[in-house]
Amino acid sequence: MAIARPVKRRKLSPTAHVEDVSSAKTSTPDGHLSRIAGWDLEQQYEQRPRKQKKDAESTRLPIKTAEGRIERLAVPVAEQESEDSILDSGSENASDIDEVEPAEVTVEVPVRQQIVNAKEELARIGTLLSEDPEEHASGFRKLAEIANSANPTIKRLALATQLAVYKDVIPGYRIRPHDEINKDEKVSKDVRRLRSYEQALVSGYQTYVKELAKSAKACRDPSSEAVASVSTVAISCACNLLLAVPHFNFRSELIKILVDKLSSRRRDDEFTKCLETLEQLFRDDEDGNPSLDGVNQLSRMMKARDYRIDESVLNTFLHLRLLSELSSRGSQNRVDKPASDTAKLKAKREFRTKKTRKLLKERKAVEKEFSEASAIVSHEERDRLQSETLKQVFVTYFRILKTRIPTLTGAVLEGLAKYAHLINQDFFGDLLEVLKDLIPTSNDTHEEDEEEEQEEYDSQYNPQSTSQDPLRASLLCTTTAFALLEGQDAARSAASLNLDLTFFTAHLYKALHSYALNPDIELSARSLRLPDPYSPAASKPVPATTSHNKVNLKTPSVLLLRALGAILRPRSVPPLRVAAFVKQLYICAIQLPEKSAQAVLALLHQVLKLHGRKVAALWNTEERKGDGVFDAVRGDVEGSNPFAGTIWEGELLRCHYVPAVREGVKGVEKLVRDVK
Repeated sequence: MAIARPVKRRKLSPTAHVEDVSSAKTSTPDGHLSRIAGWDLEQQYEQRPRKQKKDAESTRLPIKTAEGRIERLAVPVAEQESEDSILDSGSENASDIDEVEPAEVTVEVPVRQQIVNAKEELARIGTLLSEDPEEHASGFRKLAEIANSANPTIKRLALATQLAVYKDVIPGYRIRPHDEINKDEKVSKDVRRLRSYEQALVSGYQTYVKELAKSAKACRDPSSEAVASVSTVAISCACNLLLAVPHFNFRSELIKILVDKLSSRRRDDEFTKCLETLEQLFRDDEDGNPSLDGVNQLSRMMKARDYRIDESVLNTFLHLRLLSELSSRGSQNRVDKPASDTAKLKAKREFRTKKTRKLLKERKAVEKEFSEASAIVSHEERDRLQSETLKQVFVTYFRILKTRIPTLTGAVLEGLAKYAHLINQDFFGDLLEVLKDLIPTSNDTHEEDEEEEQEEYDSQYNPQSTSQDPLRASLLCTTTAFALLEGQDAARSAASLNLDLTFFTAHLYKALHSYALNPDIELSARSLRLPDPYSPAASKPVPATTSHNKVNLKTPSVLLLRALGAILRPRSVPPLRVAAFVKQLYICAIQLPEKSAQAVLALLHQVLKLHGRKVAALWNTEERKGDGVFDAVRGDVEGSNPFAGTIWEGELLRCHYVPAVREGVKGVEKLVRDVK
């Protein structure tokens, strides 16, 4: 076997690089130091790009301190963390120094400066909205954001600003909700823009009304004066807004704010403000919708509270315009035409072609039909709304009479006496029975047990009230009973309805002496008077907001004359009844105050014009028709035997200290002589 030839190895000469490496490996430390000496450290650090820090510029305006000096607010800058020195690292590829940015620090603005800034912002937004609300519709949302401030002063300013803005920009019509608008309907760009603005207005207004309701509820349990002041401003804004724009959206929410305040028993300035606002709303209502909303919410509130309310709340129903201002019917015999000057019409006549005259004639016919149709619908709608309002009022009155709330009896009777001619004849019988039951109850309140029960009720439910006047309550019952027959058809159907008012006549005749001796017969709740120092209530402190009287519209003297007129003015009154009342009124005229005495003599003058021949014998002692004596204290009118006496009281009234009373007596006697 042949042996393989060995591979020949060649010797290669080393390159210069290898020699340098080998020499570097075997070099001494002096070589390394020489290489470091060639590295210019300062030059390399100088050539590095620098990151300059910009100082925060202060954009704040200078302020004037309380001492009168003008200072500029400086923005505090956070301290910068120290940089790591590059010399501490021995490595060649040293990392860049991370820059630490200063942390954001919130500057606490003084409360006074916040209020000033809020005023400026509110003024700016309000000006923009007043100038062009459609262009700056986003201002409604900005005002609502400012109103959410925790500062009570800023909140009050925002609520008042929104009130002024909305009173200025709200249109004279109600805006339909967004759901009622047909989105698929093709409209122009201007209409779309107007609808967008209207929806922004309604949304902002709704937010504002909710904020008013939320702020007004805070007055029930005020934690501080600031919270109470916000609630006061909110209630005032709601009252002003309701009177300014009662036709606009969310009227029910505004009325609810007022009704919630009226449900409380504490009478303060806000309570009085809400009460006057509702009365003004009822008086100024023309279409009937605001009145119906107010009456419905008041009725629900009274029923929820079991009618434990202040009587002045119930008296707001007396300011309703129920079927009182409807347009009068036209004459059926003639047609009223406005007077026109034919000469002026001929002078201003223009030449029109036959086609133009035909078009004008057709246009006038269409406009006439539209106007008649709209007038009929408006009239019918108003009648329907007022009928619903009247129904709610009577339901509330009848429920209060059924529950026999003593503090509200006077107000209910006052309302029934005013609206008695509008009551359905089917309820006359039941209403008269209730009024008969109320008259003995009012007279029995003089007894000791009734007074204790009344005081216990007042102390529990109405501590600021006084006891009900029984004489006034009986007068109201009598006036209401006779007012039922003053309607258009009630007097004619009195016989068919079997309405017997003898009880009320006898009661009024028996109570005439009590009315004549009443010192407050010419005073109402609004009359200024001094409290009785000997009364038990005088020793107790009386708050400034106390309501001293229950019914505050008519004086007892006016009610008495109204009831007497309803009894004596009809021509079918029997002579015995007329004579008994004339004799009693002459006796009472001696005791009555001067104004009431003049009014009684004026009433007698009217009665004697109708029934002078029936009672002329009372002025002649030789023509006495009855035997026995006249009994003035007997309760029975027919049994008092009036023709057995004479009108000798006229001689005393001739010596009255008031000249008008003396002249009135002479006028009555002259009328009797002429009748004979």
